[in-house]
Amino acid sequence: MFKKAVITDEISQNFAEALELAKRYKLDAVEVRSVYELGPFEWTDETVDRIKAEADSAGLPICCVSSPFFKCEIDDEDEIARQYANLRKCVTHAKKLGTNLIRGFTFWASGDFDQNLPKIVEYFKETVKILKEADMIMVLESEPSVYAANAAKLAIIIDAIGSPHVKAVWDPGNSVYDPGGEVPYPTGYEFIKDSMVHMHLKDVKIVNGKPKGAPVGKGDVDFAGHFRRLIADGYTGYVALETHYRPASLIPEDLLRLPKGSAFSEGGYEATEECLINWQKLMEGLE
Repeated sequence: MFKKAVITDEISQNFAEALELAKRYKLDAVEVRSVYELGPFEWTDETVDRIKAEADSAGLPICCVSSPFFKCEIDDEDEIARQYANLRKCVTHAKKLGTNLIRGFTFWASGDFDQNLPKIVEYFKETVKILKEADMIMVLESEPSVYAANAAKLAIIIDAIGSPHVKAVWDPGNSVYDPGGEVPYPTGYEFIKDSMVHMHLKDVKIVNGKPKGAPVGKGDVDFAGHFRRLIADGYTGYVALETHYRPASLIPEDLLRLPKGSAFSEGGYEATEECLINWQKLMEGLE
């Protein structure tokens, strides 16, 4: 059976408040992205010590550091150098927090996928070197804002990189945003299942032709079927709730691209609790 987690800034920037909700719903771990208004590349040693102490006190391990690595332009050499430096910092943070998973991406999509694939693979050579030295795994995520717009393209990139230190975090909800129309489950899952070592859980519904965040189980992803398949396939990694739904408002596009801070977390506590309740109902009879 897979393990359940939540990304804490979907609840609150107050880490203790997020931990309380995760503990109340008997989750197995938490994933960290922005905490105390700071993203992973901004954390100091003191920030990480505080995160670790509060998570330990709550009895909740940290399953992944959800960094925005390589959410940048593919032709910006200076920014790419900064990304490598930030990854090295993130590796140190992840080790202290007790996880070997760091989330990453495949550059802002600003050109043709096939033409830019060799360049993407080339930039991951240094990434793999950093990860290998630290015995870490980068879990790459598909989303339409980056070159790996869907699971099919992400699988191509991971196969081309060809390293055990670069795997996939599968997010079926992101495929609903895919302008190419990839069906999240079973189609997207079939592309990515062999590379998947981590999973995010969000639901999305097409409303008037546009994707909109929805409570888990109320969108266009067949999560009931997907969970049954995960169990049948023997997946024992984490599924981390990434709510991305707010009852009273829409998350602005800039914050969907780079989630961070109180403006992103606003309304997330109630939305996440609603999703956790729905998730429990979907799991009835499966556990």
